[in-house]
Amino acid sequence: QVQLVESGGGLVQAGGSLTLSCAASGRIWDTDAMGWFRQAPGKEREVVATIPWTGGSTFYIESVKGRFTISRNNAKNMVYLQMNNLKPEDTAVYYCAARGAVVKRYSIWGQGTQVTVSS
Repeated sequence: QVQLVESGGGLVQAGGSLTLSCAASGRIWDTDAMGWFRQAPGKEREVVATIPWTGGSTFYIESVKGRFTISRNNAKNMVYLQMNNLKPEDTAVYYCAARGAVVKRYSIWGQGTQVTVSS
């Protein structure tokens, strides 16, 4: 099993910055990529950014391009989401997720961390 623990959420004013961290432990070798997802009240969960454990092909949804950066530290089994120029529409619960190397879907989830951006 893989365990994921997020941290770093909070309340910030529009234009501000936050960095989310995700600590992965357990059978990490069963996963091949990590992602950050978010779910706003009344909306479906959506992918925000993804990054493989090896290689450099990151993905971002259009609305965060140029503002958010996903990164990893393989030695520490950590994944980060640097969020700059935050907007009220970024308000959501942010989840770290791991993609199974065999099933190729994000099926392992952290508990989530709240990000609230005030206008």
